[in-house]
Amino acid sequence: MDEKINSRKILGKKVVTKTGKVFGEVSNVIFETKTGELLQIALRNTTGYCEGLDLEKTKQGEILVPHSAVVAQGDFIVVAEEEII
Repeated sequence: MDEKINSRKILGKKVVTKTGKVFGEVSNVIFETKTGELLQIALRNTTGYCEGLDLEKTKQGEILVPHSAVVAQGDFIVVAEEEII
């Protein structure tokens, strides 16, 4: 996903794996301020499946998904599970 998108367009979208497992919803994005490169997506309303994975969390307890795992963006944010775990 090298295409530039407005971060507000992905806030609140569901994050799912390629196989359809739901992770949660996008609550925030973390990016490099100098380059604008998107680094991570913070999730809210996470599912038990996502909670069971040993993923990095914010100080507020939101689960972080590396943007490098994002494979598609549309009605949902689709991530490659193998890139995360």
